[in-house]
Amino acid sequence: MSPLSDAERFARLRLARTDRIGPVTFSQLLQRFGSAESAIDALPDLVRRSGRADYVLPPTAAVEAELEAGAKLGARLILLGDSDYPSLLAAVDPPPPLLWTRGDPTLLSRACIAVVGARIASAGGQRIARGLAQQLGEAGHVVVSGLARGIDTAAHQGALPTGTIAVLGGGVDDVYPPDNAGLYDQIVEQGCIVSESPVGARAQARDFPRRNRIISGLSRGVIVVEAELRSGSLITARLAGEQGRDVFAVPGSPLDPRSKGPNELLRQGAILCEGLEDVERAFTMLRTLREPGGSSPFDGAPDQVDEALLERVAALLSPTPTPRDELARALQLPVGAVAAALLELSLSGRASLLPGGLVSL
Repeated sequence: MSPLSDAERFARLRLARTDRIGPVTFSQLLQRFGSAESAIDALPDLVRRSGRADYVLPPTAAVEAELEAGAKLGARLILLGDSDYPSLLAAVDPPPPLLWTRGDPTLLSRACIAVVGARIASAGGQRIARGLAQQLGEAGHVVVSGLARGIDTAAHQGALPTGTIAVLGGGVDDVYPPDNAGLYDQIVEQGCIVSESPVGARAQARDFPRRNRIISGLSRGVIVVEAELRSGSLITARLAGEQGRDVFAVPGSPLDPRSKGPNELLRQGAILCEGLEDVERAFTMLRTLREPGGSSPFDGAPDQVDEALLERVAALLSPTPTPRDELARALQLPVGAVAAALLELSLSGRASLLPGGLVSL
C-alpha cells in the first residue's frame, strides 16, 4: 500500500467533513474517482447536475484548524488508506473515513474483543466485566469498550494493565462522563482513545450509533454482560452480527431487567459466555471474516450521468431500502451506471446511501 501524500490526507479529511458525505458516500466517491483530491475536483459538477446550488465544501481553514487542534492535543489522525488503519475495521461496510487517536494506536491492529453493557450495572455485573476483561487481557486480547459508566468502566479497569481501547462518541478530547476523567487519563497512558468525531466536538445522541459501530468493527467479537432490551449494548451486538463478528452474552437472573438483553441474545443464537474458555473455544472454530476490497460498484460507469437517467433511477426509490442491483435489473442497466446516478442523487439530498449496497429516499 502506497503512503498517502500530505495533499491526499488533507483532501480525505476535508471530504469526510463535507455536508451530506457520510461513510457510504465517502467510500463510493473514492471508488469512483480513485482519490479524495479527484473527488473534490469533481464535486462542483456533480452537485450542479443534481440541481443543488447551495452545496459547499468546508473551507480549508476549518480543516487546518482541526489538524492544529489534534496536533496541540498530541492526537494522531489515521485515515482510511493509511497502512496502520486497522484491517478488521477496514472490512466493515462501509468503514469510517478516519480515526483520531490518543495513546498507543498499534493496539487497534491487535486481536481485539469488546466488552459492553449497562450503564447502571449491578455490583455483580461490574465484577464479572472487570474479571473477564482482566482474563482476556492476560490471554493476549485487547479489550474495547465505550468509556460509559457501569460495565464499560469496569471492563476498561480490568484491562488497563494489558491495554484497552476506549471509543468515544464526541471528539477524542471529550471526556464523558466527567467522573471518568481519571480513567481517561490512564487509558491515554496505557491504552488508546479513539474517535471518528472532530477534535473538540461534544457527544450528541446521534454520535453513539457510530461509536458503537466502531466498537464492534474493531473487535473479533462482542461480549454483552448486562443490558436492557432497548439499549446501546444490544445495538452494538446487532452491528457485530451484521459485520460477521461473534456475539457473546453473559446469562443472568430473569428477575433482573438488566439480564433481559443478554438472555434474549442467547435465545437468538449468541454464544454463552461464563469465562475466558468460552471465548477461546469460539475463536478456535473456523470462521472467515470479509476482507476489504473486491470490485468497485462503479465498474463500467459513464463519465457523466445525464438527467434522464437520474430521473429514471429516482422514480424507483422508496422509503424502503432497496438493493442497488435490484434497481439495475429493473432498469436493465449496468450496475455501474445506476451506482453513479445514486451517488449524484445522494449529494443532492434525493437519496440515502446505506450500508450493504442499499438505497432509500
